[in-house]
Amino acid sequence: MHIAVAGNIGSGKTTLTKLLAKHYRWQSHFEDVDDNPYLNDFYEDMQRWSFNLQIYFLNSRFSQVSEFRKSGKTVIQDRTIYEDAFIFAPNLHAMGLMSTRDFENYFSLFNLMSTLISPPDLLIYLRASVPTLVNQIGKRGRKYENSIRMDYLKRLNERYEAWISSYDLGNVIIVDVDSTNFIERPEDLSVIIDKVDAKINGLF
Repeated sequence: MHIAVAGNIGSGKTTLTKLLAKHYRWQSHFEDVDDNPYLNDFYEDMQRWSFNLQIYFLNSRFSQVSEFRKSGKTVIQDRTIYEDAFIFAPNLHAMGLMSTRDFENYFSLFNLMSTLISPPDLLIYLRASVPTLVNQIGKRGRKYENSIRMDYLKRLNERYEAWISSYDLGNVIIVDVDSTNFIERPEDLSVIIDKVDAKINGLF
């Protein structure tokens, strides 16, 4: 079984992935942040490095999902291949930070790859307002994220909402991060776990 946690930068995906992996004893997979060879360059010069970064993420996540199905284990993944294709890449294109030629090349590659993988059995979407995202990004103190602008997060949030409203590839749980503190309040995490249990039990 493949579980995926989706959400904007700073929404708490990595933390929730770790908490659920520990609770259920699932195998966890995370975004390749520390070893990503493009991330620092991207935040310094988005226009120059946007295509390189998106291709890196596309390849990385395609490889991950391919391995999930082969392993036969229940896996929980931090961010999906669909978020890159329907949120981050189109946003960069719309902002003039990725050329139309590069975007069309990227999207044709995604369309091909998406025919070769299965979507998650369950998607957990973390919905958070921009102030909440900014607060949580500040707390984790990653140097390369210091230059992220609020209007960039706002644009991403708008695309996330459009994407999740039409998502029909599998079961979905939506968590309101503004009113749910699953990091510090065990009772809030329990509510999420109860929802996951209900969905998982309904899958079989």
